[in-house]
Amino acid sequence: MADWHKITGGITAPRGYQAAGITAGLKPSLLPDLALIFSEVEAIASGVFTTSQVKAACVEYCRQRLQAKHSARAILCNAGQANAATGTQGYLDTLESGMAIAQALNISSESVLLASTGVIGQRIKMDALRSGIPKVVAALSKTGSDAAAGAIITTDLVTKSIALETTISDRPVRIGGIAKGSGMIHPNMATMLAFVTCDAVVSPHLWQQMLARAADRSFNSITVDGDTSTNDSLIALANGQSRTPAITEWGAEAEKLEAMLTAVCQHLAKAIARDGEGATCLIEVEVTGAHDQLSARQIAKTIAGSSLVKSAIFGRDPNWGRIAAAAGRAGIPFEQENLQIQLGDFLMLENGQPLQFDRAAASTYLKKAAGGAYLQEDTVLISVNVGNGHGSGKAWGCDLSYDYVRINAEYTT
Repeated sequence: MADWHKITGGITAPRGYQAAGITAGLKPSLLPDLALIFSEVEAIASGVFTTSQVKAACVEYCRQRLQAKHSARAILCNAGQANAATGTQGYLDTLESGMAIAQALNISSESVLLASTGVIGQRIKMDALRSGIPKVVAALSKTGSDAAAGAIITTDLVTKSIALETTISDRPVRIGGIAKGSGMIHPNMATMLAFVTCDAVVSPHLWQQMLARAADRSFNSITVDGDTSTNDSLIALANGQSRTPAITEWGAEAEKLEAMLTAVCQHLAKAIARDGEGATCLIEVEVTGAHDQLSARQIAKTIAGSSLVKSAIFGRDPNWGRIAAAAGRAGIPFEQENLQIQLGDFLMLENGQPLQFDRAAASTYLKKAAGGAYLQEDTVLISVNVGNGHGSGKAWGCDLSYDYVRINAEYTT
């Protein structure tokens, strides 16, 4: 039983946060495209970013900021231009963005973190950004989470947000989050962005460790298309406004906080996979019996990311051979005679031996999942056991449809 419960409010549910999202004219569609998250006090800040060798200017900026100072008060995100592979001028644009929002908020530029999403190779439309900054500051609100969530999306069909609450030292502690991502999702920490707010009091090194582990169990365990973005960023703030005792070492309270942080990240990660470009269902792969958790997650992510598995699920074809093939090429040793594969309630392979199963009923199971898009019923469950080890892990993905090619073939045209 989870030691927390869901609440409303997204990133503004934790105490001491405001958010806003406006239309600044950065996107040609004239949809919301500029988001701001603001902590009323200085907050402990941590981040996990793309490992791509081609990094957006905002990623380099945030890494430098967080190395120099483990706190922040504001996160500004523009949508429309990724500002990646834009050279020296792109980085200067990022510096100007940070200084402009700091001046508008009357805070130090060292307390500003930045994120961008959109077309790679395009600089931020600085005239639109400059005029938009006073507007987004004026729009800040304690109920502004939904507006911010809507202003960071690009090809997403739905916004992604969550807020959870638990009790630490008899006081409520909350974590909220928003995310965006639909294509170019195969994070190594797509275009994927996630922002998390928390009102607990926690030391910087613990908060960074918690975030890194939560990322491995969530955003680093999803895949849509096998492409890692230049802009992948997960940024988390903890401002201490819950007035709980400081969490400075590992113990029951730290474990409870990390578990809730992981739950927030997993909810957002699954929402991204569920909203994969052209997707009709979410795929959840659970692997058990591996040597350790890392091995299990590697096998699970390989299966979830297999184009052949994804295509079969879109075609409602219960072709378990593709699952077996993906597990076998994951780079994790296991004995073939121990392999077991199950699709939903349909056991298809046991002890390395094929089993008879109702193919029509299994196909119907896949069809029902496709009919539940954006609902909890839209999940295709794949269970794989590879041995007698104690390692288990999950990964999430989506099916691969005709629309994925159409969306990405026309992305800039």
